[in-house]
Amino acid sequence: MSTNKSILKSAGVIGLATFLSRLLGFIRDVVLARLFGVYVYAQAFVVAFKIPNLLRDLVAEGAANAAFVPVFSEYKVKYSEKEFWELANVVLNLLLVIVTAITVLGIIFSPVIVRLIAPGFISDPQKLELTIRLNRIIFPYILLAALAAYAMSILNTLKHFSVPAFAPCLLNISIIVFALLFGESIKGLSLGVLIGGILQLAVQIPVLYKKGFHLKLFHRFKHPGANLIGKLMTPRILSSAIYQLNNFVDTIFGSLGFIVGEGGVAALYFSYRLIQFPIGIFSNALSQAILPTFSTQALEDTHHNLKDTLSFGLRATFLVMVPASIAFMVLAHPIISTIFQGGRFDAYSTQQTASALLFYSIGLFAYGGTKILQSCFFSLKDTVTPAKIATIALVVNIVLNAILIFPMKLAGLALATSISGINTFILLFWLLRKKLHSFGARVIVLSFIRIFLASCAMGIICYLVSRHFAVSESTLSYKIANLALSIILGLISYIFFCFIFRVKEVHEFWQWLRKRKKV
Repeated sequence: MSTNKSILKSAGVIGLATFLSRLLGFIRDVVLARLFGVYVYAQAFVVAFKIPNLLRDLVAEGAANAAFVPVFSEYKVKYSEKEFWELANVVLNLLLVIVTAITVLGIIFSPVIVRLIAPGFISDPQKLELTIRLNRIIFPYILLAALAAYAMSILNTLKHFSVPAFAPCLLNISIIVFALLFGESIKGLSLGVLIGGILQLAVQIPVLYKKGFHLKLFHRFKHPGANLIGKLMTPRILSSAIYQLNNFVDTIFGSLGFIVGEGGVAALYFSYRLIQFPIGIFSNALSQAILPTFSTQALEDTHHNLKDTLSFGLRATFLVMVPASIAFMVLAHPIISTIFQGGRFDAYSTQQTASALLFYSIGLFAYGGTKILQSCFFSLKDTVTPAKIATIALVVNIVLNAILIFPMKLAGLALATSISGINTFILLFWLLRKKLHSFGARVIVLSFIRIFLASCAMGIICYLVSRHFAVSESTLSYKIANLALSIILGLISYIFFCFIFRVKEVHEFWQWLRKRKKV
């Protein structure tokens, strides 16, 4: 129980930081949406920034979760402090060489990459040229992001979560400031990304040195721990590449404006950013906080504690993600209209984005649960299984995109992603259950059913409140008040229905709060 509390405390720190980052991200997206709508500059930025983000996940943040933290955690427990920092320097040297090479190649081959990722842009030379120029300028962001993720993995291994968690806030602040300063231009967007990347790294360096890090640049490139990280990273890179290709599949199909309508790429981006809000605040925070605990428990002869922690992680994820999914589905149009509509983000932009948000929301619980399951696989030093499942998910997504794009247009692309995500979660859950010889699956499933029923009841309340107070022509302040009332009453009703349907996790949290008050 104390382990779970420690995880929740760490997740709380990460969650708070991520909440601020996502809040700033919302402000950033609102600024971009109102400046650019879902039209040329918005689409160029979405595609240009998506490409270095793909590579960042492959060699930076993805590697940190899959390989860096488990191996660093093992060296921290089993070896001396000197050996731990020696490994850290070797990994840094290798990372610098690899990511610098990737950055140079990315800048050179930007025209080819953009044409592959957004084939629909080829018919619009202005949009294509703008995207290529922007992509070339911001490509060095990958190097900055890789170094920031490396620092984060070291600090997380040492159970320091606050500074790395708050660092992404600086990226959002930077993009907001430069977008407002330069308006509809490449200069503002590119400077915002690059300066933000520098700040993300710079804020972690003092803490890293305080913890005992001493830079030894290019003094050594070989280490047994680095070899182990390389072995773990290879399937993880494949898995991440496939996962990101899943996102790119949506971008490729979304760029076909003659089928899905103008602005498809941007509409998918803005809706998916909203989906990432609860995932970032809770699921990412929980999976990041739980990984060092998983990694330590995986070293034990029995996996009893690992199973308990896994069950706790999944049930906690469902408690938040399932009601969030229902709320997004019910309030999709009011949310988009309230947050984004204005300036160049017109009624058409709202309709396109809201339809994508509704269908993306269906898979929200699966996206969050998959992160917990993947963290458990990574702690067991199994990065092959998630890679295989990600391959299946990619194939399913491509097939469903091709089938659903014609009858459902943009909404079909979002639905395909949700179905693919749910399929991924079910397969990973089943395979991990076989690997660990059960981990209380019945308890987890029953908990999910109870939470789902409470969430559906909450959804009815949200829908009725939103519809009752809806006005065809309303001011922004009225929209905000209506949406806030719907969410607040929905949250209160969700807690009430959780007690009605005997959701054990809420009862446990309530008892914990009562004990805290007595203390």
